[in-house]
Amino acid sequence: MHNKFIVLEGLEGAGKTTAKDTIVKILHAHGVSDIVFTREPGGTPLAEELRTLIKQSANVDPPTDKAEVLMLYAARVQLVEKVIKPALDRGAWVLGDRHDLSSQAYQGGGRGIDPRLMASLRDSVLGSFRPDLTLYLDILPQQGLERVGLRGELDRIEQGSLAFFERTRARYLQLVAADNRIKTIDASQSVQQVSESIKTILNEWLSKQDNII
Repeated sequence: MHNKFIVLEGLEGAGKTTAKDTIVKILHAHGVSDIVFTREPGGTPLAEELRTLIKQSANVDPPTDKAEVLMLYAARVQLVEKVIKPALDRGAWVLGDRHDLSSQAYQGGGRGIDPRLMASLRDSVLGSFRPDLTLYLDILPQQGLERVGLRGELDRIEQGSLAFFERTRARYLQLVAADNRIKTIDASQSVQQVSESIKTILNEWLSKQDNII
């Protein structure tokens, strides 16, 4: 089986951390042991600095919407070129906590930046580079925010309004419907049910990869 780039997506509180653990167990069961983990924004020294600016600068000099999206893409291209592509080139699998779909949904939907500009920026920066599989954990914003509230202090993005997250989810759903490389999982279910859904989808997808010559 050729190595792949798999990404987890979803709103705050969707349960990406638990889903990641499930995915790792499934990959191990399929004989995949060399896995590189990434998160966005972040994953390189430069990208981590940008992550801090994006998420923690609310009381200092909060970025404008367009400055925010440009910082996200600067962090993303640094991660792709310095970590993700080299890992794939040497044969490792990559499991990402967020990738470009997040920007298309959060900035293109939540912030209301023109989707055509978002698509153009993606194509200019990333070219044809895309994840092989994206698992989108779908949850109603209210439920997700309630979960996040139990974790303690919120960062600048998590402090967004309910309307912001509703717009973000609506854009997620539009993008998911248009791309068969993205699989949706109902994240409002119990942890066990979500894990079972992931197992079903991922095992089926991996079985198909086994048959590709």
